[in-house]
Amino acid sequence: MRTKTILWPTDFSETASHALQYAIEMANMYQVGIRIVHVVNQPFGDENYMILAVTAEDLANSMEQVAAEKMHSLLAKLTTSMPVETVIRRGDAVTEIVAEANSGDIGMVVIASHGRTGLAHFLHENVAEAVANQASCPVLVVK
Repeated sequence: MRTKTILWPTDFSETASHALQYAIEMANMYQVGIRIVHVVNQPFGDENYMILAVTAEDLANSMEQVAAEKMHSLLAKLTTSMPVETVIRRGDAVTEIVAEANSGDIGMVVIASHGRTGLAHFLHENVAEAVANQASCPVLVVK
């Protein structure tokens, strides 16, 4: 863990940015880099349920472009001397984050929990919990 990159998954929320501070602190402490990953959900297209007027591919490309702009803006504000790399993936958030975490060069995942409880916990997928259960490296869940 002490020589491998820190993975920080983000959805660009305020909660996720709070976890970034922990990721930076861990990266500085161990003198390692940070990999920022954002996952764009694959939209359902008209070929699936006749929901969209544009193709699912066009919508996904547009979503990736917005994510890239947000990532660029985030990097402009980031103050760390450690190397930072960014990754934008398309698909299921848990699947893609776990794949990145288990890629072999990640020493720790620092991920935000949105802290849902009660009925909301059962209605929404808990990405942080799923990543913590499936990642082969340590996972720090920040509230």
